[in-house]
Amino acid sequence: MPSSCCAGAFVSCEKGLFMAENGEAPKLPSFHSPLSPETARSLVDSVDAFLFDCDGVIWKGDKLIDGVPDALQTLRSLGKKLVFVTNNSRRSRGQYAKKFLSLGLDVSEDEIFSSSFAAAMFLKLNKFPQDKKVYVIGEEGIVEEMEIAGYTCLGGPEDRDKSVQLKSNCIVEHDKSVGAVVVGLDLHVNYYKFHYATLCIRENPGCLFIATNRDTLGHITDTQECPGAGCMVAAVCATTEKEPVVVGKPSPFMMDFLVKRFQINTSRMCMVGDRLDTDILFGQNTGCKTLLVLSGVTSLSTLEDPSNNIHPDYYTSNLFSIVELLNK
Repeated sequence: MPSSCCAGAFVSCEKGLFMAENGEAPKLPSFHSPLSPETARSLVDSVDAFLFDCDGVIWKGDKLIDGVPDALQTLRSLGKKLVFVTNNSRRSRGQYAKKFLSLGLDVSEDEIFSSSFAAAMFLKLNKFPQDKKVYVIGEEGIVEEMEIAGYTCLGGPEDRDKSVQLKSNCIVEHDKSVGAVVVGLDLHVNYYKFHYATLCIRENPGCLFIATNRDTLGHITDTQECPGAGCMVAAVCATTEKEPVVVGKPSPFMMDFLVKRFQINTSRMCMVGDRLDTDILFGQNTGCKTLLVLSGVTSLSTLEDPSNNIHPDYYTSNLFSIVELLNK
């Protein structure tokens, strides 16, 4: 299956380079600067859309990060388009819209792009046969997006309590019509799911291996970092000896949807995130300006560590600091 999925732009779901409209590769910054009143005004004036990660930027777990409503309202009042691009596949876009509403934020489903949605769109754009099934290591978000796209799913929440009986002359039967295995964050992952996914990928001819993302850690709660989808993906990589197609950040796969939906050049976008290896790299791969917030998984010491080679254009403490700096 080709890694270039969408017409109108060169998009690779593996390593990826999003070519700007002028045909030039995006310029990758070699340094980072703390956001200041002057650079905050310059940044806001230079972009038409802000792309936000969610975990560690908008919320931690189910707790809203302080100042986020004011920051979003300020940017909307300045005429900026707001888009929320999350690697967390546990929810569908519709479920995320409900979460935003429960936290007092008015965000429409059309403004949300999740890795669960990206996985479904990858299959649809590559004309994945409707008579083939999808096995899911993941939660309701992936299953719901797949069903909306017209695909039949196995696994997911339904397999959370299943186990494998490893006895003599006993085998685990698997559905030979499974044509794709999608792996995302799964809080109820178990040996059965890993075994079933492995059988499908190894024994079903042409079975695709798709990862929503490879985040190793994330803020599932507001108190501590937790293992991310990357742990589940790594396990399947090990058992199958195969590498997946990754559809979430930093793969630029989702960017084509954003450009087509909002008709905004990537040079007029700013990616705001808390992770260097997904959010910031996603922005750099697609030609966006980048802003790192230190309210999530990345600390200032990590950013400034000599071994780090991913540098945003700017960094700041949290989303609300943009408002504070604009008012100075």
